[in-house]
Amino acid sequence: MDITTARSLRDQTVRDIAIGRPGSTAIFRRHKINYCCGGDASLAEAAEGQGADLDGLIAQLDALDRSAATLAPVETEALIDHLLERYHEVHRRQFPEAIFLAARVESVHGDRPDCPTGIAQHLAFMFDDLEAHHQKEEMILFPMMRRGELRLGAPISRMEAEHEDVIEQLTGLARLTNDFTPPENACGTWRALYALCQEIDADLRDHMHLENNVLFRRFG
Repeated sequence: MDITTARSLRDQTVRDIAIGRPGSTAIFRRHKINYCCGGDASLAEAAEGQGADLDGLIAQLDALDRSAATLAPVETEALIDHLLERYHEVHRRQFPEAIFLAARVESVHGDRPDCPTGIAQHLAFMFDDLEAHHQKEEMILFPMMRRGELRLGAPISRMEAEHEDVIEQLTGLARLTNDFTPPENACGTWRALYALCQEIDADLRDHMHLENNVLFRRFG
């Protein structure tokens, strides 16, 4: 590893690394480093906060193919369309299925001490909040951005505050699912639920990262 590169990565903010290095967000998720909200910490500070091996983290980031193109479009209109199609619509499919699976698991295995009691209600609460958030973006904020309005600091601040609430909800989801790890003798439905919850966690974090750190910064 180049020493200059290592020093540069140590001092870069998590947010800027997530923007500039495709694939880095998956590494941050594995190490439980928050890149979508509060990504202003340097990599060194974030690693210390999570008790992660900084040198190992840098090695993983340095091994990424930096020539790989980011999956998100650059142009603002196209980026908004991407957010709507890749995330808003996907969340609307993910949550009803997750709620259904959760209700099945709680109904069949509710007498087990390791059953994630309350997870269906938690997911339903998350979905209600998320749908209200999506409506604000789809009906108000995104149309303002498409029109080229620039003074959007107040509505953006509200969206960012709601993103912080989502982070707390995801923390609760991870707690309910033992960090998305099913018991060894879990049935197929239980395992499918935890896999979908982990997918929801990853998608929401990437979704909020693109909004907070890419799209919103153009209008703040």
